[in-house]
Amino acid sequence: MDTIQSNNKRIAKNTLLLYLRMLFLMAVSLYTSRVVLSALGVEDFGIYNVVGGVVTMFSMLSGSLSAAISRFITFELGKGNLPKLKRIFSSSVTIQIILSAIIILLIETVGVWFLNAKMVIPEVRVEAANWVLQFSAITFVINLISIPYNAAIIAHERMSAFAYISILEALGKLVIAYLITVFPIDRLVFYAILMCAVALMVRLTYGRYCKKHFEECTYHFVFDFALLKRMSGFAGWNFIGASSAVLRDQGGNLVINLFCGPAVNAARGIAFQVNAAINGFVVNFMTALNPQITKQYAMGNRDYMMNLIFKGARFSFYMLLLLSLPILVNTHYVLGLWLKIVPEHTVLFVQLVLVSAMSESMSQPLVTAMLATGKIRNYQIIVGGLQMMNLPVSYLLLRSGMFPEIVFVVAIIISQCCLAARLWMLHSMIGLRVGLYMRRVYANVLVVGVISSILPILQGFTCNESLMNFILSSILSFVCTGLVVYFIGCNNIERQFVITKVSGIKAKFK
Repeated sequence: MDTIQSNNKRIAKNTLLLYLRMLFLMAVSLYTSRVVLSALGVEDFGIYNVVGGVVTMFSMLSGSLSAAISRFITFELGKGNLPKLKRIFSSSVTIQIILSAIIILLIETVGVWFLNAKMVIPEVRVEAANWVLQFSAITFVINLISIPYNAAIIAHERMSAFAYISILEALGKLVIAYLITVFPIDRLVFYAILMCAVALMVRLTYGRYCKKHFEECTYHFVFDFALLKRMSGFAGWNFIGASSAVLRDQGGNLVINLFCGPAVNAARGIAFQVNAAINGFVVNFMTALNPQITKQYAMGNRDYMMNLIFKGARFSFYMLLLLSLPILVNTHYVLGLWLKIVPEHTVLFVQLVLVSAMSESMSQPLVTAMLATGKIRNYQIIVGGLQMMNLPVSYLLLRSGMFPEIVFVVAIIISQCCLAARLWMLHSMIGLRVGLYMRRVYANVLVVGVISSILPILQGFTCNESLMNFILSSILSFVCTGLVVYFIGCNNIERQFVITKVSGIKAKFK
């Protein structure tokens, strides 16, 4: 019991630290996005997003290995095997260096060809787009080599490192927002160069922190064939899931470019920045929770692991609903207040991407549990195969003349199909009780979501757009969501926990 309470406190503390980090980053991101869009213009902003998307497409090669690295480091840390942990870390760095060389080769051949032969970019901006591709590739490789270091920080649950280093990253982006408005050179190319420089600065800082605090994070060339075979086998099957997620997001971005042009890519880029700011809170929560799910599986504590999975799924949805509802009800006003230029389609893009994020939030703990088992072949074939349908279905619908928003509608529908497949697969993999999940998680969040939304939606329909009405709508949304989550979403133990914490806070101020 003491161990469980200690783990719960660690999760809560790490989540709080990551939230403080997220609040700071969100404020900086929203401000810099406005400045960058204004400085670059809609067309150049769209070009940066779609060309960066070409580079990100190659992350399907690295995403599978990234998940393998995080899983193996966290699993061995749960086992307490330091010598093996050192071999895993050094092997991971070697793999990422080799993979970086392969990805650079692919970008310089396939990527350059696709950019110049297939993408819809104004002729006068093709040269700038090629420079963006080169610096985006360098930025991607820098981030790729950072993965083993970041995985070590997460596995050790040292979330304070992310909070502190994020201050440096945010300050760098603030400097970028200022510099691109004052330097009399091509702003699109200059923006790509500066983003690359910030990525390098953050990478070096993470590396220095890990070498100082974690014994295993000193790189030595290691060729452990058995270990590399296990990691490669895990990564090979996980490649299906990693590539399907990339094809859904960046593939959707590319088909939008092919049929609608860079201006609509700009709208999508803004929608995903809003989503990143909101969804970051859930990502932080799961970043704090994921190591515990993996460690509990490694130690054989299945009941506690199931409890973490169910709570993680519910509270991920609650947090997204709490933050998304005011924006969903007031999207048009919020975008007009935030941006000087609001590209066409942005309002619906933002609303649909937030709904898609809430749909995905219920699956995140399930994915972590699946990775913890290490037995992922059948899972990835079925769930990854379903998710891969996003790209061809979206392509065919856009080609038939459908509106751009159909890409997000397809993603939401397939997300729900993937959730059903995950539940079915995890029933046999870890004994997850599907009926219990449907009652305690799925039905719970649906009821909470519907009841919480009634009054805010009615208020949005009956009131004109203004700052005062937006403030009132936000307060109403927060109050309705908070009350419904407390009285309907939480069980008796969770309500008692809230009462105890609130009483403790009150006692400190008396």
